[in-house]
Amino acid sequence: MKSIPGPKTPALFQRLQSLLNPLNTLESRTEKYGDIYTTAGVAGKTVIVSNPKDLEEVLTKDNGNEYEVPGQKILKSVFGEHSIFALSGDRLRRERKLLMPPFHGDRMRNYGELIRNITKEAASKLMVGKIFIARKLMEEITMQVLLEIIFGLYDSPQLLEIRLMLADWIGITANPLRASLLLFPGLQKDLGPWSPWGKYQRQLQKLDRLLYAEIATRRAQLDPNCTDILTLMLLAQDEEGQGMTDQEIRDELLTLLFSGHETTATALTWAIYWVHRQPEVYQKLMQELATVEADTDPMKIFRLPYLTAVCQETLRIYPPVMLTFLRQTKKTVELNGYQLEAGTMLHGSIYLTHHREDLYPEPKKFKPERFLERQFSPYQYLPFGGGQRRCIGTALANFEMRLVLATLLSNFEMELADNRPVKPQRRGFTLGTSTGVKMLMKGERKQVEKKSPSVAVV
Repeated sequence: MKSIPGPKTPALFQRLQSLLNPLNTLESRTEKYGDIYTTAGVAGKTVIVSNPKDLEEVLTKDNGNEYEVPGQKILKSVFGEHSIFALSGDRLRRERKLLMPPFHGDRMRNYGELIRNITKEAASKLMVGKIFIARKLMEEITMQVLLEIIFGLYDSPQLLEIRLMLADWIGITANPLRASLLLFPGLQKDLGPWSPWGKYQRQLQKLDRLLYAEIATRRAQLDPNCTDILTLMLLAQDEEGQGMTDQEIRDELLTLLFSGHETTATALTWAIYWVHRQPEVYQKLMQELATVEADTDPMKIFRLPYLTAVCQETLRIYPPVMLTFLRQTKKTVELNGYQLEAGTMLHGSIYLTHHREDLYPEPKKFKPERFLERQFSPYQYLPFGGGQRRCIGTALANFEMRLVLATLLSNFEMELADNRPVKPQRRGFTLGTSTGVKMLMKGERKQVEKKSPSVAVV
């Protein structure tokens, strides 16, 4: 059977290409080799697939006899061995079941007013007539939302301390060169407090002390009536009546804080950029937002069709996470006419799938209407991954993204301060913006009488 094609250049060179110029690397290799090819990944030789049929084959069988998720050394070094990112099999299923209640749709309604208030408060601090960086605004909003939802702390010394320490820790991997710490295990050597990995580890140790102290305090004063995520974790029990250990809770808190903050802030930065970059999108969205009252049920805002399409298209064109979790074949399998030997490593490319001409005509163009015109399968559109490892916070991320964007546009007038196109750039595990997006705050929007809800957006 024929072998899977791929570049023959040295492995280190291939990894550097993926680190410094990930999208061009993905696209050029796909153009040359097709929907399935090999590359030098962090875990060694890795197969990249982007055909929806191949993705379905892999993602629906990673819980069976053909595919599994191998030990995630890099993820364990960042989030801990009990993180949902690093687990597989029965341990993964147990952890997901324990963590699901806080992200159930019914709880979203309780978070709505909190998200809107935090968004308005953060944006109201910006000076009229002054330029601000959209990324920083979105980081402030998503960080505050997460901390209040997870810990239930409001303007407390503990919340401020955790917030500052978490921001410092995440910031260490905010550009491509720093991100190499996460993608090149050979660089993960503690050579003292001034070495990159040494600094990273010491920041993490400081954050750990704060998290463990908060866990201990809450265990001692456990209140079943509280609905914050930490309390729900402390109360959760599996089918055998076993709860989560302090280390399991610490690892999951770190996972939620990092992934929920970083990816949502990135997506919102892109959303505010695209909406203001394209006047026709801005006008249609403002027309739709004008049909709802300021005190409308947050769930009604969440369901607005054009707002939903704008957020979906944002996550399509530059998905914050470019690749699915690494999978490994448990035995010899056939995929797309190729034979994959047991032990073969494999990634699904979310970015490449989202840029297929046969699925998304003119894929480089920002066109929310494509999501109003047709439905896409979970293997054609998968910004949150797929299979048993689909992001557990998907419901919260979608809800927060739509509500923050709607709140900002409905209450504040702003515009792009720089008309040059913004390019994507790697930020650790995510795909962010190269500039952070410069915006000009023009002021608070005057509230006018709302139009009839019957106004349609076409």
